Amino acid sequence: MGKRASILEIRHTCQSRAVCRCSLCDVLDTQRGKMSRKRQRSCTSDGEAAGSSTAKRRALPPKKSNFLEWSVDDVCGFLQRQGLGKFEKLFRDKNISGTTLPKLTVDELESIGVRDLENRINLYRCINDLLQWCIETKVFNDPIHGHIEMHPLLVCIIDTPQFQRLHFIKQLGGAYLVYPGASHNRFEHSIGVAHLAGKLVKVLARHQPELQVDHRDILCVQIAGLCHDLGHGPFSHLFDRKFISKMRKNLKWKHEDASVKMFDHLISSNNLKVVLKKYGLMLPQDLTFIKELIRGPKVGNDSKRSKWPYEGRSKQKSFLYEIVANERTGIDVDKWDYFARDSYHLGIRNNFDYLRILKYARVCKVNSMKIICTRDKVAGDLYNMFYTRNALHRRAYQHKAVNIIESMITEAMVLADPHIQISGSGGKQFKMSTAIDDMKAYTKLTDSIFQQILNSSEPELEEARTILNNILNRRLYKCIGQTQSKAKTKIKQEEIDGLETEVAAAVPSEPVDVQLEAEDLIVNVIPMNYGMKEKNPINKVRFYCKNNPEYAFRIRRVQVSQILPQTFSEHLIQAYCKKTDEKSVRAARNHFVQWCKNRKLPMP
Repeated sequence: MGKRASILEIRHTCQSRAVCRCSLCDVLDTQRGKMSRKRQRSCTSDGEAAGSSTAKRRALPPKKSNFLEWSVDDVCGFLQRQGLGKFEKLFRDKNISGTTLPKLTVDELESIGVRDLENRINLYRCINDLLQWCIETKVFNDPIHGHIEMHPLLVCIIDTPQFQRLHFIKQLGGAYLVYPGASHNRFEHSIGVAHLAGKLVKVLARHQPELQVDHRDILCVQIAGLCHDLGHGPFSHLFDRKFISKMRKNLKWKHEDASVKMFDHLISSNNLKVVLKKYGLMLPQDLTFIKELIRGPKVGNDSKRSKWPYEGRSKQKSFLYEIVANERTGIDVDKWDYFARDSYHLGIRNNFDYLRILKYARVCKVNSMKIICTRDKVAGDLYNMFYTRNALHRRAYQHKAVNIIESMITEAMVLADPHIQISGSGGKQFKMSTAIDDMKAYTKLTDSIFQQILNSSEPELEEARTILNNILNRRLYKCIGQTQSKAKTKIKQEEIDGLETEVAAAVPSEPVDVQLEAEDLIVNVIPMNYGMKEKNPINKVRFYCKNNPEYAFRIRRVQVSQILPQTFSEHLIQAYCKKTDEKSVRAARNHFVQWCKNRKLPMP
């Protein structure tokens, strides 16, 4: 009884013909086949009256729930039920069946003979609602978001070797070897981001139909959320931030670049362009849009961006670029998923609730740009969101044991790199460090490289094997101290490579029995911030109030609370000694203490 009541509740949210909610009613009843004749008449009465037995018969929903299987008669029956029967003859003359519906844009409707703009918009919205709801979805049971329904196009992408590869890449890299529960992978995170991206874009489309968000926009945003992490290498961020930065120092490479290349490879090698067209995506415009959502615009950071930098969508839909990866504020569904998912698997309580932000999301126009805003009363929740990010970094992502293990894995991979060959396009062989240049080779590069090195018998890999065996036997490098830099004493980027030499040369006041070399030490400098370096990201956010939802404004930090942070960036400095005997560790600790004194840093 409760389930049936919820269906009726959804149906009775249809209040405006301009918004065309009845297509949702139609789909719900099509899938269940339980709509009474009385409800058929009430749904028909919103449009033209059912004055004959023929009209009543047409009011029955088609038996096929997937609109792609609809015949011309099914499509015309759907128009009748939506009060758009006057277009039935036109659709019959043009032989428009279910496979044609995804291709009907506002301009296309004009070209086939729908001259009046209001009629075109109403007809397009009606079809657009149908394309969103009347599909045979696949359900994924997720521990974070519950039962997730996936569009069949997204399922086609999921069922490819390039996406299935994410099953074998740990979300938190080496943290799994410190936090036993952190065994989740990039696969489930990507599905969660696609789900949240769909929820947010549909909330905006439902609450603000004037934004003209169509089924193509929704699909593209969901696909971008699904594919945004395709370019991650072994142990996730360890690969791009530690391994590639060491092996190819002059290469400016991010995993987002590889995600775009892997997405192109996924589409071409699995012949998915046919499937994209089947569900109404326009090529190459929509593919460009998806890649821009993942990587950002092609315009360089030094550009003043006087012109609109994107090609996939016009400036009128600028808000769509803030859903998956938000460069403007850092508030996006990618963070919402990994905050909840990582906290769950790490066993750390998550106090941030993304549903509250999702509930109050709204698009407002600010300086000719349409941006996603939120209610003034959730400003405190946004500070809580960025505090959660910082707390996760401190407690887990930058945990000293996690960084020690990831440093050791990186060393093993660096030593093994010249001796491991990966077959790529045309039979060409690649090293781990060069596999990013060939997506066929990169598809084969996952966390399994750990076991490949560990179980090898080649003498060239002996040193790398020893390091990995030390990890498994918990013979780890020793942490000799941790400190934070003050605002005026931050470590410059060009200084980082020489810090081990500097620490080894810092002679402590107390004599030491062991002579340390730079090769015996590791010094990690970790930026800790709210996602925008020294800036407060909330200053970039725009809010609206209940009484005037069209007007967007800033909220200053002091208007929210007097006890919020005033500084939003610092450097966390961690030092390790590779020698594990007691004398060497004591000597290394004294060297690090003296170095902190020389640098006028807080005592470790």
